[in-house]
Amino acid sequence: MRTLLLLITSTLLLPAQQQDRMSLSMKQAVDLALAPQGAARVQLARELITASQTRVAQSRAALLPNLDASITEQNFTRNLKAFGVQIPIPGYPDVVGPISTFDARATLSQTIFDFSAYTRLRAAKAQVDTAKAEEDAARNAVSDTVARAYLALVRATEAVATAEANVQLSQSLLDLATSQKEAGTGTGIEVTRAQVQLANDRQRILVARNDRAQAEVQLLRAMGLNLSAHIDATDKLQFTPPEDVTLAGAIQTAEATRADLKVQQRREAVMKLQLDAVKWERLPSVAGFADAGGIGLNPGDVRYTRTFGVSLRIPIWDGGRRDARRAESASLYRQEQIRAKDLKLQVEAEVRTAFEDLQSAAGQVAVAEQGVQLADAELAQARRRYEAGVGASIEVTDAQTRVARARDNRTAALFLHNLAKIELASAMGVIHKVIQ
Repeated sequence: MRTLLLLITSTLLLPAQQQDRMSLSMKQAVDLALAPQGAARVQLARELITASQTRVAQSRAALLPNLDASITEQNFTRNLKAFGVQIPIPGYPDVVGPISTFDARATLSQTIFDFSAYTRLRAAKAQVDTAKAEEDAARNAVSDTVARAYLALVRATEAVATAEANVQLSQSLLDLATSQKEAGTGTGIEVTRAQVQLANDRQRILVARNDRAQAEVQLLRAMGLNLSAHIDATDKLQFTPPEDVTLAGAIQTAEATRADLKVQQRREAVMKLQLDAVKWERLPSVAGFADAGGIGLNPGDVRYTRTFGVSLRIPIWDGGRRDARRAESASLYRQEQIRAKDLKLQVEAEVRTAFEDLQSAAGQVAVAEQGVQLADAELAQARRRYEAGVGASIEVTDAQTRVARARDNRTAALFLHNLAKIELASAMGVIHKVIQ
């Protein structure tokens, strides 16, 4: 966090024309994405925690006292016959009034026993834990996405550097072909062949620069930053031997640490509590009630009155709605159990795939390094033969093509190796260990 604050502060202190360019390591890029105003997915996860906490307060309200106050002033007339009142007195009116009344009253109700409401409160509290686990899962997912995007930017940057090196090599070979022709030991076709190779390499630079620009936009989007900014990646593609971890150990670590597995486990627990809450609706519930206030013909003529008591509610029949909700909750609970089982298989599949990719990528890097060395040696030999006049320029051009291909293969192998490390760490739920 301290590193992140220093980075933001130093960026703000830059001149206005330089504030849209940042030099970032992978860790700094991930820290910016996980900042309060970073990636949208992390912000939404935090809002889900807030929303779940408010639902706890709503569920708790069903078990807390409910106090209301009212003031009523009314004027009315009544037809006594409509209420079955008949007074056999000659001249006594059937309609009485108008009558004015004033009533100021406070009403209190309190749940004494409602096991279903208490279980709903437990489910709401469990949803808070679920939301917190979802935030951890979101942070891991964002870290994985940003790390992949950053790695793609590094690869694109190194592809540009490789393309520029190929152009320099083509230019030097063109100069050599030109000097050989001027010395009378070369031909025009050799110069033309070198010019074609140089033109092709210059075109590859344009493609590589466009790929880098697109990779930069994807990284900025993953970080939640302004898409007009520019990032200079400070990390490089390099080979580091993978940690000594077995496949069984990787699967065991994933089952213990994967945040999405914990989220699914908590969702299953929440659904079980909600199912229990519907079941407990069949139990009787007890509530207390009371009201007190003054009533009279006007505010100056009020008299104190009160009511208090206890009510016992016994569910008997509600048209089948309770049974339908119970069946629905049971189905939702079974769905979460199915998702949990499927997710566990998915996690194991991801670990196995990433583990095999990492082993394969390590071998590819070794082969690619050897290929670069052999291609460089071939080009050096072909160049010496051409300079000595015992070899044709076509040998140099072919060797140059193989050097470019070998360099691209090395970049691709290093990218796959670093990507496989990220994939395995993400599959194991320890993505933070590879982001340094």
